[in-house]
Amino acid sequence: MAKVYVMFADGVEEIEGLTAVDILRRGGQDVVTVSVTGRTMIKGSHGICFAADRLFEDGTLSDGDMLVLPGGGGGTKMLAAHEGLRDLIAEYAAQDRWIGAICAAPSVLGINGILRGRRATCYPGFEDKLLGAEPTGESVTVDGKIITGKGMGVSAEFALELLGALDKAAAVSVAAAIQKP
Repeated sequence: MAKVYVMFADGVEEIEGLTAVDILRRGGQDVVTVSVTGRTMIKGSHGICFAADRLFEDGTLSDGDMLVLPGGGGGTKMLAAHEGLRDLIAEYAAQDRWIGAICAAPSVLGINGILRGRRATCYPGFEDKLLGAEPTGESVTVDGKIITGKGMGVSAEFALELLGALDKAAAVSVAAAIQKP
């Protein structure tokens, strides 16, 4: 079982973040939701409130196998502005650990130099923030240990790709289970 940290801030696109949490947990992964706001209660971009498992500042996040950044305009701005998270992203990238970002959130990776020389996708209109990357326009793009997704409409596909990176058999099983009528 892999440890996955999913980062949350006010203004997050709820479906992108919570779908990743749900599918990764269905796949047996140890998923911890983390707030960068200084409080556990998160208010999403569509007014849905939910509680994160812990605060960013409540101890180390260096023991994870994967870091996930959901999108949403306001949430992405907060994630990008969080100095500790920028350092953590750089640490995960330097140690060649998995990083996933969807919608506007790949821009956080781009502005921090993580996407240089890679292929990546994002919400249309954010391509100029994928600094040094080749924008693909694909629903989901995997380049090395970086997984990027285009937006809310591909949240399940993105989450299954995250799970598949950690446990292919679990991803196949979860995909089959969620597609049954």
